[in-house]
Amino acid sequence: MPRRLVPVTPARTPLQTGVLVVCLVTGFATLLDSAVLTVAAPALRDGLGASTAQLQWILAGYSLTFGLALVPAGRLGDRYGRPWFLVAGLVLFALTSIVGASAQDADVLVVARLVQGIGAGTANPQVIGLLQDHFEGPARARSLGAYASTGAFAAVIAPLVGGVVLAVAGPSGWRVSLLLTLPFALVAAALCVRLVPRADRAVRAAPGLDPVGLALLSVTALGLLVPFVLAGPLAARAPWGAVVVVGAVTLVWWERRYARTGRTPVLSPELLRAPGFALGCLVATFTFGSALGFSAVLMIYLQEGAGLTAVQAGLVTTPGALASVVAAHLSWRLVRRFGRTGVTAAIGAKIPVAVALLLAVLLLPDRFVVVSLVVGQVLTGVTGGLTISTNQALTLDRAPTGQHGVAAGMLQVSQRLSATVCIAAMTGAFVGVAAGPAGHGAALAGAVVVTALLAVAATACSVLDDVLARRRRARAGSPAAEAALQPV
Repeated sequence: MPRRLVPVTPARTPLQTGVLVVCLVTGFATLLDSAVLTVAAPALRDGLGASTAQLQWILAGYSLTFGLALVPAGRLGDRYGRPWFLVAGLVLFALTSIVGASAQDADVLVVARLVQGIGAGTANPQVIGLLQDHFEGPARARSLGAYASTGAFAAVIAPLVGGVVLAVAGPSGWRVSLLLTLPFALVAAALCVRLVPRADRAVRAAPGLDPVGLALLSVTALGLLVPFVLAGPLAARAPWGAVVVVGAVTLVWWERRYARTGRTPVLSPELLRAPGFALGCLVATFTFGSALGFSAVLMIYLQEGAGLTAVQAGLVTTPGALASVVAAHLSWRLVRRFGRTGVTAAIGAKIPVAVALLLAVLLLPDRFVVVSLVVGQVLTGVTGGLTISTNQALTLDRAPTGQHGVAAGMLQVSQRLSATVCIAAMTGAFVGVAAGPAGHGAALAGAVVVTALLAVAATACSVLDDVLARRRRARAGSPAAEAALQPV
């Protein structure tokens, strides 16, 4: 009887191993940083005497500059080589963590977090690029999966690590929290210099930067963010609405004009017209922003409203994070069997979970609300794990040929900007309501309502994408066309 041949997976070369280690440490450092700081938000506010607006900028500013740096940093890495941009981003990230940790004034910390976001946004595109450059086929898929798992692991341990640090270090624990990722960033930078070779020559065919498009996108993003961090009457914030409208209209006009010259804009008009891509981006925008915004609110509520310690607050959120990791590992089965319909159902499941949580917050005694939050976080973690990566895969699959790199950049930018707005808006509203006669319970209920509305919007976009995809398949008609349009 002939022996059965088993395919052997080629071993990684020393260069590939070095690249993978650098990329995983970089991802861990930049993703852990933001998650840890949400646990330390109450202690940070008390330690610096930060106003609500300053707290909003500290929490949301990192995501803002992170998102805005992604596209230009990615294109600079494509054109001039990735290793030194990765090192530069990590060094900037590390230095600003020291500045933030030593800050004696809230405004200094705001600026430090904004610049630190630029460092993280400069380093992260190089990670994806290096993995694509040095791995192919199944090895590339495994390396990207390892990077995703590292981010999930950072999300799982961040609440507990942050809580333990605050418990051990006391009132100054938030300063230690800001320094937690410093060793990882410096080690990743040193390993990159030592193990990852510089590009032999510039990649001249890489897309240009589109500085005008980037500037218009930044103005529009600021127009969305600033009204949520301004004090005073609504009339004082109204001009920022005009900034958003003018910025968005001008951005669309410029991007179309820029694309007609044969260059690659920040927001590709071709991608926005691609069936399914724009709707998939909206799904990602609503889900990503609401998840990070509610996480920030939840950490403040658990410590200031429910009276839990930082460690106990971390324990409340850990089961949900673990559930998200497990669900993410199973999510490919959902797509393989049900395609976009399965993703839509998982996203829609967030709505009854949010309604049940709202009823628990409004009707149950305070001692049972925390238990309800644990259960709600587990259920939300399952739906998030099933939908985040699967929606990204389905969305990027709709990108036209040759546009996948630009599509990934657009998707990441939309997620980061939505996180910026949601964190600022939800924390500002929560702190404002909690300080009034309504109290922390009503403030948390308001955050749950916002989360439910964003889940409704995400579900509607996903349903519409599914309906339009079915119509396209029906118009295509032939079995071959039907098969080609099925999800993989």
